[in-house]
Order: sequence, then structure tokens, then C-alpha cells
Amino acid sequence: MSSIFHAVFYEPILNLLVFLYNIIPGHDIGLAIIAMTIIIKAILLPLSKQSIKSQKSLQNLQPKIDELKKKYSHSKEELGRAMMQLYKQEKVNPFSSCLPLLVQLPFLWAVFIVFRDGLSNQALNNVYSFISQPGAINPVSLGLVDLSKPNIILAVLAGVAQFWQAKMMITRRPEVRGNGAKDEDMMAIMNKQMLYFMPILTTVIGMTFPGGLALYWLVTTVLTALQQLYLFKQK
Repeated sequence: MSSIFHAVFYEPILNLLVFLYNIIPGHDIGLAIIAMTIIIKAILLPLSKQSIKSQKSLQNLQPKIDELKKKYSHSKEELGRAMMQLYKQEKVNPFSSCLPLLVQLPFLWAVFIVFRDGLSNQALNNVYSFISQPGAINPVSLGLVDLSKPNIILAVLAGVAQFWQAKMMITRRPEVRGNGAKDEDMMAIMNKQMLYFMPILTTVIGMTFPGGLALYWLVTTVLTALQQLYLFKQK
């Protein structure tokens, strides 16, 4: 299985990065990472778009879901049946927003391995024969930032971008009274905790691993947030 992952995900991403590094003026690894991120994002655009649209549909259904929770607060079984009926009527799959994200995980893991192992001579042995072998890659971007080492600034920016993206997904939920109020309050608390937990986790991870990975995560998160912003404004 590892050999399949290596051939299908790791090697193509490594070679794409090396190819971009070769053709970008000045052979700047930071610009190559940004270009690679945009290309990967473009390839995964249909999946990402479907995920965001599904999340938007679930947000639009939230008022009706809250009404059902108040109506069937006495019975979780009846609530479950009513919600499934609502999803069927509105043609919304509550799990469709998760699947595209899972599909993207192998790409993220491959990028992680590329930067974890470093762009050393050993790693460059995996460069395809039709791509020019650079011999060595300069890890310094713009003559200032060494992307082979952890970078606090990039890590913090990635965390801020993660917060911005997550903030868009939080909707104001109407106040609920009755037997289900405690459950609603607990759900709101959990959503708020995740809103802050994920950016903090992103920042901590970004401060641990090479700056190239933090740069990739920053760019892909900003692109996803901009895509969300655009799709959420559409009717």
C-alpha cells in the first residue's frame, strides 16, 4: 500500500514541485510552493466546491433543523426520522461535505512527506527522467526565509487563515427554549471550541515542521476561504 501511495501521490507532487522550481525565474522554492498549491487546489476544485456547497445547504437548513429539534425534543427517534425526511425533501446529503475532504487527505499527506523528508539529494533521486535534475534545491525563499526550517510567522498566519475559514462556517443559531435547550447550548459550546482549537492546532503543528509545509497550508487555506466567500454570496 505504501508503494502505491508513493507512486500515485508522493512522486507526482515531488516532481511537480521540482518542475516548478526549475522553470520559475530565480528558482525560488517559495514561489514554487505557491504555484504548486494553486495547481493542486485547481485539480481538487470540483471536490472542494461540492463540499462547500453541501456545507452551505446545511447552513440554509439550520432554521428548519432547529424547529424540528424543538418539536421533537421529547423523542430522539422521532427527531432522527424527521431530520432524514427533511434532508430527503431538500435533496441534501449531510455526509456529502465530509467525503471530498477525506479525498484530499492523501494529497496533504504527500505534501507533508515531501517537506518532512526534505528536498535532499536522496529525495531528488525520485525525479522523473524527463524532468531536469536540479542537483540541489535552495530552501531560502526571496533571499530571506529558509523554508526547510520551522517558521513561526508562517505558522501563525496559517492559524489565522484557519480561523477565518472556520469563522465563515459558524451561523447564528436561534435561542432554543424547552427540553432541548441544554443540548443546543452544548452544541454551540462545542462549535465555539472547535473554532479556536483548530487554528491553535494548525499553529502548533506549523511551528514544529518545516516552513514549506506551513506556507502550503497557509495558501491552500486562504484559497479555500476565498472560495467559500464567493460561493456563500451566491444565492
